[in-house]
Amino acid sequence: MPSAAPPKPLTVAVSPAAGLFTDDSRTTRCAWCQATPLYRNYHDSEWGFPVDDERRLFEKICLEGFQAGLSWLTILNKRESFRSAFANFDAEQVARFDARDIKRLVNDAGIVRHAGKIASTINNAQRVIELRKEFGSLGAFVWRLEPEAKSRPARITHEAVKAMPTSPASIALSKDLKKRGWSFVGPTTMYAFMQAMGLVNDHIEGCASRKATLAARKAFTSPKVS
Repeated sequence: MPSAAPPKPLTVAVSPAAGLFTDDSRTTRCAWCQATPLYRNYHDSEWGFPVDDERRLFEKICLEGFQAGLSWLTILNKRESFRSAFANFDAEQVARFDARDIKRLVNDAGIVRHAGKIASTINNAQRVIELRKEFGSLGAFVWRLEPEAKSRPARITHEAVKAMPTSPASIALSKDLKKRGWSFVGPTTMYAFMQAMGLVNDHIEGCASRKATLAARKAFTSPKVS
């Protein structure tokens, strides 16, 4: 019996200048997600969709901190291991981690074994609890800094996104968090957080997910300070 033919490789048409690629199914996406199916699924179903869930917001801030100096795909590939290691990013549980937990996590090959970033995650969990006392939720705290439409580029193109590694809103969010004792929350890190959690929509015009994320934002009600 002849052996099965190897799977046909994905054929893509890439437009570097536009920052887009189109796969065999004729779906056009932002070019940064073309490396793997996992990355494409993250782009299609998570990135840019508005989020107010406390756990997801806290997780994303922490994972963006772990990403510093690495690629997001590296972190995404390890995300389930991070969730297991950090109690599914339940802030109350992580806030109780101690030196023994840091030692345990430094030896966990499933995550990024950086003692400073591990300690930062524990510190930031404690800061989440403080924020809730003042603002009611982490969601209310971050969404109050959603930039106004008039402060954004008229068209979201590849060049426009490349020119925005930070923004006034991400700088303000970074300063506010640092003032409150958070760490690994620089302006570039916070802009990536805002992109991912839907506070800004940087799906490039022509990307199939842009329409879906715009519709999701229209239906979304921002959490309010209580």
